[in-house]
Amino acid sequence: MNKIIVPIDFSKHSEYALKTAALLAHKHNATVYALHMLDIQEVSLTESEINQQEKAMFFLKLAEQKFKDFLVKDYLEGIKIVPVIKHFKVFSEVNAIAEEVNADLIIMGSHGVSGLKEFFVGSNTEKVVRYSSLPVLVIKNEMVNVDFEDIVLATDFSDESIPAFKKMINSLDFLNAQKHILYVNLPNEDFKTTSEMETMANNFLMKAEGDSHRLINVNYVCDRSIEKGILNFSNAVGADLISVITHGRKGLSHIFAGSIAEDLTNHSTLPIMTLKM
Repeated sequence: MNKIIVPIDFSKHSEYALKTAALLAHKHNATVYALHMLDIQEVSLTESEINQQEKAMFFLKLAEQKFKDFLVKDYLEGIKIVPVIKHFKVFSEVNAIAEEVNADLIIMGSHGVSGLKEFFVGSNTEKVVRYSSLPVLVIKNEMVNVDFEDIVLATDFSDESIPAFKKMINSLDFLNAQKHILYVNLPNEDFKTTSEMETMANNFLMKAEGDSHRLINVNYVCDRSIEKGILNFSNAVGADLISVITHGRKGLSHIFAGSIAEDLTNHSTLPIMTLKM
């Protein structure tokens, strides 16, 4: 863990994310890139180019000063902070910056009122996750420590999730926590018997890692929905963090595009780490 990206909108939730990044940075001697994206909608297309430039410069200077003041925090002392300001809210830029600086993680704050779609304005978290090629850690509340000991990693054991699974495992290794790999079995046409689930998990791990030594960490639960299965199991094992792999189409992979995401984030106080397939 060397570099962390934190999008900032000056809200208390983005400060929760910044404080979490600071805790991780202290622990792993990482650099924090605080990113603010300007939303210069005040500039009218009917104005002259000179006036547009003057307004843009005004908002830029205002944001720079506000940013400077926002980053004066006791918990940031001793941490290398790199402020980054972009002129427009283009969420693919978060991933572009992350790739440019070779970041390891993006940390974002979520209001949790109507799921992750209430992050900042609209569905910004969903947009960042959609574009991000690295893990995104979503924080709902203020974190007092980052001593994660038990992590639930939910997966559907699909072949297309193998690269993301391997990357997620590597991303979680720095936490030195117990990883509980979870498959949620639903009472529908996709219901699987115990032997079918065990075979599926074994085949998945053999393809992903060349052996099945993680089978000892695989857990199967039956529930009426994926989010309920994840939450109930996470509560049962006393998890500190929920980790999910998503590609935004269906089932568990649809985690950020429907009620699964909303229910999971609204009903859980735990931080959630996502990684796109």
